[in-house]
Amino acid sequence: MRPASPTRRAAAGIIAALAFLTAAGQASAEPNAKQVFSAQHTAAALPAESLGFYTKGCLAGGAQLAADGPTWQAMRLSRDRHYGLPTTVAFIENLSREAARRGIWPGLLVGDMSQPRGGPMPFGHSSHQIGLDADIWLQPMPTPRLTAAAREDFPFRSVLKQGTFQVDDRIWSSRYRDLIKLAAEDAKVQRIFVHPGIKKKLCETTGGDRAWLNKVRPYYGHHEHFHVRLFCQPGSPNCTAQKSTGRGDGCGDLDWWFNTALQPPPPNAKPAKPKPAMMLADMPRQCRAVANAPAIGSTGSMIAASGTKAVAASVGLAYAPGSIPIPTNRPTR
Repeated sequence: MRPASPTRRAAAGIIAALAFLTAAGQASAEPNAKQVFSAQHTAAALPAESLGFYTKGCLAGGAQLAADGPTWQAMRLSRDRHYGLPTTVAFIENLSREAARRGIWPGLLVGDMSQPRGGPMPFGHSSHQIGLDADIWLQPMPTPRLTAAAREDFPFRSVLKQGTFQVDDRIWSSRYRDLIKLAAEDAKVQRIFVHPGIKKKLCETTGGDRAWLNKVRPYYGHHEHFHVRLFCQPGSPNCTAQKSTGRGDGCGDLDWWFNTALQPPPPNAKPAKPKPAMMLADMPRQCRAVANAPAIGSTGSMIAASGTKAVAASVGLAYAPGSIPIPTNRPTR
C-alpha cells in the first residue's frame, strides 16, 4: 500500500493513517478507527459512496462544503468536518438558498457534517460517519458575516428556557418551524433530530398538513441545532439503511421523553458501561481501502484556506478538542 502525495498535506494524512496500520500490525492488533479517520484531512480518490451505517462506516469520494456561500457559512472550520456525499453538499446549499428565497432564514450556520473520509470522530458524535448527516444551527447567519476566526468560538445558543425542557418564545418564532419543515419535506431526508421540547413545540404549532412531522424525531441534546439525516443514496449499494420512521406525526410519543428519558437517573443507578473502542476491523471491509486511498486532486482543504488555528492542526501542531465549545448533552446514536 503506497500512498500518493499530490500535496504535502495529502501525503501527511495518508502517511499518518498508514503509520497507525503499521504500528498495529507490529503489535498484532487492529488500529483504533477514530485515530485512523481523524488523521485524514483529504477525501479519498474513489467514486463517491457511503459505506456502512451512520454509526459504523466511512465515506469514499467525499465532497467538501465551501466555507462560505451566498446563503450559508460553515462553522468550526478547524474541525475539518464539512464533507459529505455530493448529494449532501448540494442539499445544504439548496436548502439555504430556498430558505432565503422564501424569506424564512437569511442564511444557514452549518455545523458538523462528516470528516474527509467519514468514519468515527474523536469527539462529539457517534454518527456522521458516512457523509449523510449534517447539523444546522438554530441560529440565523448574522450580519455582518462571521470571519473564519470568529466561527471558532461563536457561542451556541439554546432555544429552550434555561433550566427547562420548554421552548423559549422570546427566541422561537414560526421561522424556526418553517425552516425545519422545509428540510423535512425534501424527499432525500430520512429523519431530523431535535430536542423533545422542540418536537412538542412543533406539534403544538403545526396545523393542516402534518405529514412532515413524521420525520422529525425527538432525541437528547439538539436544542442548539437540528440534525438532518439523508437516506442512503443511489450509487451507494453498501450503505446500510436505517429503520423507517413509520407512520403518523409522532406527537403522541412524547410523554416518555419528559417523564422518563430526560429525568435524572436514580441515585443508586449503575453508570453506563463504556463501549469498547471501534477498531478498523469492526468497520465495513471497504473502509480499509478508503483509509489508504490516494487523496482527491491537489486542492487545499478548508483547513488550509480558513486562516484559523486549523492551520496549526494541518501542519501537525497540538490541537485540543476542549479549546472550542461543543453542543451540550451530545447524544449517542
